[in-house]
Amino acid sequence: MSATSSHRPGAHFLQLPGPTTTPQRVMEAIARPTINHRGPDFRDLTVEVLDGIKGIFKTEGPVIIYPSSGTGAWEAALVNALSPGDAVLMYETGWFATLWCRLARKIGLEPELIPGDWRSPVDAAAIGERLRADKAHRIKAVCVVHNETSTGVTSDIAAVRRAIDEAGHPALLMADLVSSLASVDYQHDAWGVDVAVGGSQKGLMLPPGLSFNALSQKAIAASKSAGMRRSYWDWGEMLEANARGFFPYTPAINLLQGLREAIAMMQEEGLDAVFARHQRAAQATRAAVAQWGFETQCRDAAAHSPVLTAVRMPEGISADAVREAALERCNMSLGNGLGQLDDRVFRIGHLGDFSDALVLGTIAATEAALAFAGVPYRTGGTEAAIAVLTGQAQRGAPGLAA
Repeated sequence: MSATSSHRPGAHFLQLPGPTTTPQRVMEAIARPTINHRGPDFRDLTVEVLDGIKGIFKTEGPVIIYPSSGTGAWEAALVNALSPGDAVLMYETGWFATLWCRLARKIGLEPELIPGDWRSPVDAAAIGERLRADKAHRIKAVCVVHNETSTGVTSDIAAVRRAIDEAGHPALLMADLVSSLASVDYQHDAWGVDVAVGGSQKGLMLPPGLSFNALSQKAIAASKSAGMRRSYWDWGEMLEANARGFFPYTPAINLLQGLREAIAMMQEEGLDAVFARHQRAAQATRAAVAQWGFETQCRDAAAHSPVLTAVRMPEGISADAVREAALERCNMSLGNGLGQLDDRVFRIGHLGDFSDALVLGTIAATEAALAFAGVPYRTGGTEAAIAVLTGQAQRGAPGLAA
């Protein structure tokens, strides 16, 4: 934002891959008076929310809710289930996979990061091969990112579970769902995940401030003998208090009120419809990117993320210049490139509370930003997106890009 900017008319387009726009219903729920976190009304809220969030994770097991960012839930997953010096196997899908690895090292674990190219999903076969070589079973957990927010790549978590099982290895499976939860189909129990990590500020349509650990019975059992120190993150204290409808410390009461409303909205729409809406928006966005003549960061057609599209700029063209033009001229925020992708990509978020109209507005504004920034491109991205959203691309309508 320039020093002279003060007011931009119209609604701001927050097209980041998170935080996302919080819908009015959720904002109103958050704005309700704060209630006594030791009283019967809060107990009812806790029971309702803890039951509802299980449906989002598709689990019958417990889901723990922390007043924290997703990074806190990363740490909670590790310190509850593991002991100092434990080996942890991770896969480099992008910036957030490397951050989780860095966190593991800082708290006294020994992470091993299988290298990746930041353009492809997790290679389950490579994980299986490494686990078969671990005859002594030093590796205690496999940690993978379901949807890598820095690259727009989604990985097959069920395939990772199969690779672990086929290797005959007892390692726990942990999955980062921070940007995929409530936006991409995820099946905690069916896929055999032991610990899932989530956050509130993306598909759940809430402000930042809540994070989640969905747990398997195997993970809970591991926590009984795990040797990492924990207090704030302790699953045992949380599970004990949650069973009574409360928390062991002051929770984020108003965000929990908002979470109850967000869960109700998703139940009304239906999770399958939510996932289909995200897929449709992603396909429309990718059609626009192809029409403009650019590549997506994800180069595996089967792994394209339903929640964001990372657009690669040609060599010598600044992605940040496009983002600056989008903000200054169109009042729209696009995501920046992270790590090795700094100024190489911009990221278009299409997740959370949005409609086809918002998708089209975002694509049209992005196309305008390319023009404002002086980036060479082919026009017609908005028309290509319309063709996808209306089904004309599949029918091969003349004059419309697929």
